[in-house]
Amino acid sequence: MQLHFSPSMRSITISSSGSGVHGNGGGDLMKIKVARHISYRTVFHSILILAFLLPFVFILTALVTLEGVNKCSSIDCLGRRLGPKLLGRNNDSGKLVKDFVKILNQVNSEKVPDTLKLPESFTQLLSEMKNNKYSSKEFVLILKGMMERSEREMRESKFAELMNKHFAASAVPKGIHCLSLRLTDEYSSNAHARKQLPSPELLPLLSDNSYHHFVLSTDNILAAAVVVTSAVQSSANPSKIVFHVITDKKTYAGMHSWFALHPSPPAIIEVKGVHQFDWLTRENIPVLEAVENHNAIRNYYHGNHIAGANLSDTTPRTFASKLQARSPKYISLLNHLRIYLPELFPNLDKVVFLDDDVVIQQDLSPLWDLDLNGKVNGAVETCKGEDEWVMSKRFRNYFNFSHPLIAKNLNPDECPWAYGMNVFDLREWRKTNIRDTYHAWIKENLKSNLTLWKLGTLPPALIAFRGHVHPIDPSWHMLGLGYQKNTNIEKLNKSAVIHYNGQSKPWLEIGFEHLRPFWTKSEGCYMDRVELGNNIGLYIRYFFV
Repeated sequence: MQLHFSPSMRSITISSSGSGVHGNGGGDLMKIKVARHISYRTVFHSILILAFLLPFVFILTALVTLEGVNKCSSIDCLGRRLGPKLLGRNNDSGKLVKDFVKILNQVNSEKVPDTLKLPESFTQLLSEMKNNKYSSKEFVLILKGMMERSEREMRESKFAELMNKHFAASAVPKGIHCLSLRLTDEYSSNAHARKQLPSPELLPLLSDNSYHHFVLSTDNILAAAVVVTSAVQSSANPSKIVFHVITDKKTYAGMHSWFALHPSPPAIIEVKGVHQFDWLTRENIPVLEAVENHNAIRNYYHGNHIAGANLSDTTPRTFASKLQARSPKYISLLNHLRIYLPELFPNLDKVVFLDDDVVIQQDLSPLWDLDLNGKVNGAVETCKGEDEWVMSKRFRNYFNFSHPLIAKNLNPDECPWAYGMNVFDLREWRKTNIRDTYHAWIKENLKSNLTLWKLGTLPPALIAFRGHVHPIDPSWHMLGLGYQKNTNIEKLNKSAVIHYNGQSKPWLEIGFEHLRPFWTKSEGCYMDRVELGNNIGLYIRYFFV
C-alpha cells in the first residue's frame, strides 16, 4: 500500500500496489481531496510572529538555566519552571526567603527570654515542631537561642583547652624529672659523673677565640643533650666546637653527670651553674633579683590565670598570648642570662647563643665569619613572612601602645627580631649601654604593674638592642615549630637551625607528632641502657644517634 500526494497538495491517493498509480499490478483503493482552509498569507504572518518571539523565549530560557533549571531532566519540568516567568508571575520561594530574612532582622536585636526552653538537639527541635504550632518568630528565637548556647559552649571549651595546654607546657614531664633525679644521685655516688669538665689540659681553650663558642642556658638536661649532639653531628669541623652550658643550682649536678658520662668528642663541653659565676651577684643584677622575689610578680606568673579575666571580651587567640606571657620561665634568671654575656665571658669576642628548644641541622661555622657591620646582635627578623603567628610581627604585637611611655618612645610598625639563635659580637657589645637600658625598662615595667608589655624577656631586649641588630638570612633560623603544625616541611629541611618556640615542645605529649622526628634525629626512638655507677642501669630514651 502506498500514499501519493498530488503536486498541488489538493488530493491524496491510496493504492494497493507499489508499481505506480496507474501500473498493472493494482488499482487505486481510495482518492481523497483536501480542502485548503489556511492561506499562504496566514502562514507567512505566523512565521513572522514566531521569528519575533523566539529570541525572547531563548534568552529567558538561558537565564532560567543559569539559575538552576538545567537540573530539570524533562520538558515537563522545564515548562513548570518557565511557565510562571513567561506569564509574569513571581516565584513563591523568593518571597518566602525575603519574609524569613525580615523575621531574622527583627529577632536579631531581641534577647532570647531566659524562660524559653531550648531543644537539646536538632532531632528534638524537629519533634517539637511537629507537636507544637510555633509562629515564625518563635521558631527563629529558638534557633537563635540554640546557636548562642552552642557558641558559649565552644568558647568555654576553647578556653579550657588553652588552660590545659598552658599547664601541660609549663609542667616538667615525669621522665625528664626522674632522669634529673637519677643523674643527680649519680653525681654523689659515681666518681666518673663528677669528673672535671673539660679536663684540665683543655681549660685554656674555653677562652680561645680561634674556636667556635656556643652558649646554652637551660635546666632541661634532655633538651641540652639534643642541642649539643645535633650541633656536633652537623658541624664540618666538630673539633673546633666549645659548648658553654649554663644551668641553675638545682640542676647542676644532673647536668654535669650527663655530659661527664656522655661526652660528645671531639667537641669541648663546659658545664657551669649560675652560682659558680662570681659576677652574678645581687649588686650586679638587682632588678632581676626583684623580679624573682616580688610577691605580686610571682603571683602573676604562678597564680590563677583566669581570676579577674573577662573572657567574654577576650578572643581565644588573645587569651593564648596572655597565657604564654605568664609562663613561669620568664622570671627565671636563666632566661635573662643572655643580657650578661659580655660579663660572663670577658675573654671571648664572638659567641652564638642557642635556646634549648632548637635543633642544628647544618654546619654553623660560617656564622663566625659573618660581618655584622659593627652591630652587636645578628638575628633573623620576624616581620617579613606570610606566617601570621611567627613571621608577620611588628612592635605592636609585643608592646602596649596605649601606655604613654611606650607610645612616646617606640614605633608600632618597627620590625622585631627573634631570640633562639643569635650571633653576638661581644667586643662591640662592651662599647654600648645595652645592659643598663635593659634594666631601666624592666624597672619601668615593674612600676607600671607589668602593663608595658605582655611577652616575657624579648620586649625589653627589643628596646635595649635598638640600633644594634644586624639582620641575617632567615634560612639560618626557622621559627614556629611549637606554635602550629602547618609548617612548611621543604623550608624546614633547608634551615640551618629549627626552633620549637611555642608551647608544643617536642619532648611534651602536646608536641606535634610529625615534627618530632626532626628533634629526635633518628628514624625512630630506641631504648638504650645507660650504665651508671654501682651497677645501676637506667633506661632512657636516646633521641639522637
